[in-house]
Amino acid sequence: MSANALATRLTGTHEPAVPIGLAWLASAAFAGANLAPLGLQLLERAMADPQDAAALMDLSTILQLNGDRAGAMAAQAQALRVQRLYRQPPALVSRDGIRLLAFLAPGDFMANTPLEFLLEGSDVTLDMHYVTPGLPLAHPIPDHDLAFVAVGESDENRPLLREVGELVRSWPRPVLNAPDRITLLSRNGASALLKSAAGIAVPVSVRIGRDLFAQIGDGQTRIDAVLEDGGFPIIARPAASHAGDGLAKLDDGAAVGAYLQQRPEPEFYVAPFIAYHDPDGLFRKYRIALIDGRPFACHMAISQHWMIHYLNAGMRESAEKRAEEARFMLDFDDDFARRHDTALRALAERVGLDYFGIDCGETPDGKVLLFEVDVAMIVHSMDPPDLFPYKAPQMRKVRDAFRDMLRRKCRATSL
Repeated sequence: MSANALATRLTGTHEPAVPIGLAWLASAAFAGANLAPLGLQLLERAMADPQDAAALMDLSTILQLNGDRAGAMAAQAQALRVQRLYRQPPALVSRDGIRLLAFLAPGDFMANTPLEFLLEGSDVTLDMHYVTPGLPLAHPIPDHDLAFVAVGESDENRPLLREVGELVRSWPRPVLNAPDRITLLSRNGASALLKSAAGIAVPVSVRIGRDLFAQIGDGQTRIDAVLEDGGFPIIARPAASHAGDGLAKLDDGAAVGAYLQQRPEPEFYVAPFIAYHDPDGLFRKYRIALIDGRPFACHMAISQHWMIHYLNAGMRESAEKRAEEARFMLDFDDDFARRHDTALRALAERVGLDYFGIDCGETPDGKVLLFEVDVAMIVHSMDPPDLFPYKAPQMRKVRDAFRDMLRRKCRATSL
């Protein structure tokens, strides 16, 4: 489609559906609110009016927050059959408010960039267009100042990213987060992209089939035939997994065999295990957002176990851990970001995206140990302020930086 034809489609008056939205519902659930009565109301709305796409989308969000992924995806699919455009109005009204159009993939919370969290409290109107492979875009597209590709890298999303790439090739507005750069962020793709970057330690990740993995387990194939200069212990995970599902440290072939007995998946990523504990014996994992090339601390988790998730690291239970995280955030620019300036600059340059996040640690020799690079990492300020008083100011800083980036991109196109 030509740029002129697209420009014609940007001038309609079509109004997207306006759900309550992920940020409000997730914050309420995180605070302990019982969303069941609201979910029942939404179900009754959807039953009374099957065309109520906003109710269906909010119902999908609540089901997902309650752990019913299958039900959530069914409700979302029903919503998307009705409407593929959804709006989060701005929290503030200003003369220079920004209109942002985002392209999203159908899926769960980890499928797309968490724009609703990043734009909380802002003057940005967010229009979210769920793209379905093979289907044309909704008509007309709401007018906007910028477009943003929010689709995260995954096996499921890779064809969609290619399709979105074709769509935005001649888009008449600036487009942030180029799809062809997002596709480079698979686990093996990211390790290939960043393995020679100064100041970064990237465990070389290799994708292998189940049969080859089984041969490693029974000794028919040596692990160093798959991982160059590698040996046990290794880290393994199913190829399509997220959030640590199926992630395991395997110390020898027998452990591989036992692991495969528990995991039915056809493909896996394997990588060398790198011991990254600090002298006190604790492991520390950092989540950092890079916004227009600049790093921002999002959280720090401290655990006795190498596989760290913020929710299971005992941060709520330990005032000492929270105090360390508070210092990490307060001193980030002058400490972590300064010590790792070369590595963070290399990351921003090689990844080449306007916005993305990393999970990382530090090696004993002072490098950034990269675990994951992704555009869809959740960043939020939902933690209770009485326990985490330092979180809200830091996340305001992240949100302000994201909004400022959008404003700069708008200005750059008007010059």
